[in-house]
Amino acid sequence: MNNLAKARESIGITQTQLGNAIGGGQSRIANYELNLRTPSLADARRIVEELNKLGANVSLDYVFPAEN
Repeated sequence: MNNLAKARESIGITQTQLGNAIGGGQSRIANYELNLRTPSLADARRIVEELNKLGANVSLDYVFPAEN
């Protein structure tokens, strides 16, 4: 489980906008949000970086918490 949708929605951006910001697409973000795909560490860092550039104040551990 991740908090990607919550972080994205908190700053009012769409999946498409975030996908474009990371050089991917809407379906990629949707798959991450639905836990159908797991981003690599590099992709997860890039997503967090872009969220923060777009106005969020989140960490890697918040968006993609470690599984118990």
